[in-house]
Amino acid sequence: MKFIKQQSTSKAPADWFTGDVWWDVIVAGEEPSRMRANLVRFSPGARTNWHSHAVGQALHVVSGVALIGTRDGTVFEAHPGQTVTCPPDEEHWHGAVPDRFMEHIAMWEATTDGAPETTWAEPVTDAQYGGGRQSYGAHATSGIE
Repeated sequence: MKFIKQQSTSKAPADWFTGDVWWDVIVAGEEPSRMRANLVRFSPGARTNWHSHAVGQALHVVSGVALIGTRDGTVFEAHPGQTVTCPPDEEHWHGAVPDRFMEHIAMWEATTDGAPETTWAEPVTDAQYGGGRQSYGAHATSGIE
């Protein structure tokens, strides 16, 4: 068993995010583990750029209201206690609503072939961010988790 030394909180890179975002690394697994997890704090209106994960990603909302957008223009709303999964290579974004802070635990895995874990793309526009929201309840039977 090993206790992981806690790293200092870091401000997220401005070239990957719009607005102010900070994270705490929970775990950056060492071989043979591929586990990655960060507690990410978004200021109101802050969000990621479009991006995808080679092995997928899970987001567990801790506080506030999360928005998760997909390339087809859908913006999902998730609340504390809800977990959303994004399949491998699906481009998406996530962030806080305009008037509240939001925290989520982001979980993903490293690749085994040395390929990038995350592929970053362009910023989310205000129009994409402000798209109509759908809540989880509306999709409970459609396989969206």
